[in-house]
Amino acid sequence: MTRIHDLPVHRLAALVRSRELSPVEIAEYYLERIRRLGERCGAYVTVTEELALEQARNAEKRVLSDTPDELPPLLGVPLPIKDLDTLAGVRTTFGSRAVPGLPAPADSAVVAQLRAAGAVFLGKTNTPEFGATCYTENEVAPPSRNPWDTDLSPGGSSGGAAAAVAAGLAPAAQASDGGGSIRIPASACGLFGLKPTRGRISGGPAQVDLTGLSTAGPLTRTVLDAALLLDVMAVNLPGDPYTAPPLPPGRTFADHARREPGRLRIGRYADTGSAGIPVHPDVLAAHEEATRTLLDLGHEVEEIDNPADTAFGGTFAEDFRYLWAATASVTPVDPAREGELTPIYRWLRESARATPLPEYLAASARLLHGTRAMLTDTARFDAVLAPTLARPPVPVGHFTSGGPADEFRLMTEFTPFTSLYNVSGQPSVNVPLHWSRGGLPIGVMLTGPRGGEGTLLSLSAQLERARPWAHRVPEGWH
Repeated sequence: MTRIHDLPVHRLAALVRSRELSPVEIAEYYLERIRRLGERCGAYVTVTEELALEQARNAEKRVLSDTPDELPPLLGVPLPIKDLDTLAGVRTTFGSRAVPGLPAPADSAVVAQLRAAGAVFLGKTNTPEFGATCYTENEVAPPSRNPWDTDLSPGGSSGGAAAAVAAGLAPAAQASDGGGSIRIPASACGLFGLKPTRGRISGGPAQVDLTGLSTAGPLTRTVLDAALLLDVMAVNLPGDPYTAPPLPPGRTFADHARREPGRLRIGRYADTGSAGIPVHPDVLAAHEEATRTLLDLGHEVEEIDNPADTAFGGTFAEDFRYLWAATASVTPVDPAREGELTPIYRWLRESARATPLPEYLAASARLLHGTRAMLTDTARFDAVLAPTLARPPVPVGHFTSGGPADEFRLMTEFTPFTSLYNVSGQPSVNVPLHWSRGGLPIGVMLTGPRGGEGTLLSLSAQLERARPWAHRVPEGWH
């Protein structure tokens, strides 16, 4: 018998609209699972039980009084919010002891979109301090753990969001990605994760991302769910520094997920070039398996060199570190509380302050020139295939045994592929096609041209039909 936590978002929404499932019943079901199982994976920092039940009761009234065509698309569907985005009336910790954690005065733009669409908010999911690391461990909550093996990390920085979805403590989750923070935990937890095109989703009204690295996006079990959430989450506000090419009138991302992609031309690479970072055999096996599946589906696949070398001249990793540190340096923190920041975050801020402005600008210019070259070199492809991570999930605590410089090196060795597409602003997805012989998820990454989410969703949905994954869930989360 199908259980509520087995149902994807699109089925939950349909069952609410047809009055076959009550929004209150769904909310109570998930809240009970969170109470019973939540501590095992550290997914949530805050559970908003009263808010969720109030929203569910209001949703139920609408279902009983309105016609189905008048109901918003996510009415009665429970979702958590990553604790980097504000949810009105609920504390925001940003994963940091150095901030007060006060109730937010207003929703962020993406949360407001989800609220208007009828979502029921289960709570705030765990994140590392200000989302700065590829693992989810901080000093305000227990670490997030991977439901496939709780000794392992779910990745980061959307690790709490991924753990919640993988453990069946939410049907999907809002997340964000500034250097891989959606795709990394999606790979580690066997989920579909989508980083949209730069400018597709506003970071307003409070977030300021002058580098354009970060964007919100969905973490889901199915491709159609990600498309439905992207349709809801896409929004621009006056003054946004970036905007994405809109879809043609009358078209939706969900339409793309429901249609065949046609025969596509796909580039592929799996090496780390001059970085010399080894890629685990299980990751290479996943890459080869994905390539065979794409060929079997009739696509043309061509080997290419790692763009970080060919387009960026081998300086990408160091230049990206300048941007990452600069982003950390502008986070507003009371100077009296700087000592409460985690060592890695203090190190990033100190590194940025010690960098002369001309050096930072030169690194930014090199990244811009490299982006132009990469987009030109790969323009002939509809998508590019690469590993998401260089190795399978690692143990909790793996990154923090040495000092901050060593920690940053370990993070770079774990995630040498994802940040390239935050710099370029391209849409990029993790597709959970492979599991290792030890039973751990190993994702592959597909990246499209700017504005190309529709093609990525069509292709990912085709892969999902050919190699279904949503039925694969970790044991022991009943």
